Amino acid sequence: MTLDQLNTLPSTAAESELLKCCGSKRWAQAMTEGRPFETLEDVLTEADRAWWSLNEADWLEAFRAHPKIGEKKAAATQSAEAQKWSAQEQSSVAQASAETIFELAERNREYEDRFGFIFIVCASGKSSEEMLAIINDRIRNDTKTELRTAAAEQSKITRLRLEKLLNQ
Repeated sequence: MTLDQLNTLPSTAAESELLKCCGSKRWAQAMTEGRPFETLEDVLTEADRAWWSLNEADWLEAFRAHPKIGEKKAAATQSAEAQKWSAQEQSSVAQASAETIFELAERNREYEDRFGFIFIVCASGKSSEEMLAIINDRIRNDTKTELRTAAAEQSKITRLRLEKLLNQ
């Protein structure tokens, strides 16, 4: 998709495309209302602005659109493209040892029990061992700190996916 195509899509179609990048409906609506965009940088700037203007419920909605690290299915329905992107982003887990995969699954459960939402990390370019170290470190955070940390990771994921969406 090109930037011109995104700018000219009907609102519902634009929101559908943008939801592939971030699972918050309010974020996708804000992005749609922010059109037209002149450059990719404008899109990314508006994506950050819109993301950080949302509330906790919107962030949690976006988190539910991701599969847990090491899993393929998200709690919320994902488009085929978003599923493919998640798989690519987590591709290092496929090469992980059974022990590392088990540890990630255990830490995912502990994390979700502790914070009430899944572990969100921008997994692109990270090994499964790196992600395990990150979750082991972040599980010590207080809930408020961790929610903001997870939101910052979601923002990174969104930026990467917007670049993919717009074929950059």
